[in-house]
Amino acid sequence: MHGVLRLIITLDGEDVIDCEPILAENRTIIQYLPYVTRWDYLSTMFTEAITVNGPEQLGNTQVPKRARYIRVIMLELSRIASHLLWLGPFMVDIGAQTPFLYIFRERES
Repeated sequence: MHGVLRLIITLDGEDVIDCEPILAENRTIIQYLPYVTRWDYLSTMFTEAITVNGPEQLGNTQVPKRARYIRVIMLELSRIASHLLWLGPFMVDIGAQTPFLYIFRERES
């Protein structure tokens, strides 16, 4: 489930005839979520929300109000953590090493 993406492709000139692996064809949404979280390790909640919201909207599934509130809170916390993880390496690039450690402390607590 983790590692380098390896594609075995059969070509006819510039046309793709066959391509493997097919990752999600025989999986449920819950089984596919671990793959989705690896798309962007900084904002895993956003990729999971997109993956789950699509089928919910297509199937006209009613999500409880409490669950919607919890999703919004988790998405906002994920956004804050993502911004902090951007700010830390930026501070290191401009020569400030210590704030990077403070940012990781806040992110992990």
